Amino acid sequence: MPNPKRKHSKQRRDKRRTHDHAALPNVAVDKTTGTPHLMHRAFKVDGDLFYKGKLFIQGFKA
Repeated sequence: MPNPKRKHSKQRRDKRRTHDHAALPNVAVDKTTGTPHLMHRAFKVDGDLFYKGKLFIQGFKA
């Protein structure tokens, strides 16, 4: 099993990990209802299910 010849420095390790973090979700505001919601997801407003600014299912229960 091959092993590294020299120890990698903390700086080298940290440079590799600079992009490893949780990203914030993209939130959009619906034009028709004004409700903030996750992009590309259906969302509920007063028991109705909306998607892309249009009423998808009226009286949605789940």
